[in-house]
Amino acid sequence: MTAQLDLFAASSTRIDPVELAAQQDFLIVNLSGGKDGLRAAAVTRDAARQAGVEDRIWTVHASLGPMEWPACTVDAVRYPSVGELAAEHSRLLGVPPERHLELRRHRDAVPYDLLTFIAERGDWPWLGRARFCTGDWKTKLIFGAFSQAARDFKKAHGRPARMLNVLGLRADESPDRRKRPVLQRTTDNSHRIVDEWLPAHADTTAFVKEWTDAEGWPHHWAYDSAPGAGDWAGSTRCSCSACVFSNRRDLLLAVARRPRLAALYAEVEHSRGIPFNPSTTIVSVIEEARRPGAPGPGVVLDDDTADFDALETAVRDALTRPPKRKPRPHQGPGTLPALGAGCDGCSLADGMLPADGDDA
Repeated sequence: MTAQLDLFAASSTRIDPVELAAQQDFLIVNLSGGKDGLRAAAVTRDAARQAGVEDRIWTVHASLGPMEWPACTVDAVRYPSVGELAAEHSRLLGVPPERHLELRRHRDAVPYDLLTFIAERGDWPWLGRARFCTGDWKTKLIFGAFSQAARDFKKAHGRPARMLNVLGLRADESPDRRKRPVLQRTTDNSHRIVDEWLPAHADTTAFVKEWTDAEGWPHHWAYDSAPGAGDWAGSTRCSCSACVFSNRRDLLLAVARRPRLAALYAEVEHSRGIPFNPSTTIVSVIEEARRPGAPGPGVVLDDDTADFDALETAVRDALTRPPKRKPRPHQGPGTLPALGAGCDGCSLADGMLPADGDDA
């Protein structure tokens, strides 16, 4: 334990990835299907391989269902969804399929999606306020998925399981992420000790793109100006298509590429009277995306799937009932700020949250 505590006392430049990996019982790598999670995963895989603990790696994708970038087919070529690409990244990293988890929230054995929750709540996740899209829909979901493994480990070994939670957050994404520690303890209880590691924290955006291409890793079609273009001229982020934390251009692309999803967002916004973003409305983004000079979408998806139909039905049903929360004060619609925090690798962006009681 002394060696591990020394790692926390040291600066990020003194962290030995191989030693860190060797100390873990579980290496939990969050994959969003994006470039940053992949970069972090590859660094972790290499460290685990050198430490001889590659068999302790688990990869996990916390799915937001139809709100994520879906698969699409263009000129008879099928391009994968972010969930499918996360699974492919895991396979290419050498992780057996039984150690890759795709998780999605359910209610009464039916998928329970974030937009349905937003419609019921009557509120959106805003930066610096209630960021439940990463907390409840990712952090707690992934934490819960390893609860039984932690109990079983404690029973077998008589000590808490040591878990390394690996995220693809990088310093140049936002001021908040720049200040985030490269290594920090997030949970310490009788069943598990969880350390959060950001192995790609110092990597620049340009470096990650160049590394991805040089290594021959597949990147998601949403990053490109059009599926298959390979030019990184599309969305700067991956995972959730129209993210409330996205920059202006990404939102314009998202609503143009997925008009049916944008229209459903607009229904929620209109019904609840709360803007999608503190400084703008999704309706104003939709209008701007139609004007000359807006970025070309490259592809327009019809979202004609049973999964999306189910989401639409659930959201509209939720809107027939009063919201669960009172409306809160907010800024009037205006120019969309370049928030830029994004969601690549945000699976556990708020850290691993300890569960109640005995870590159930």
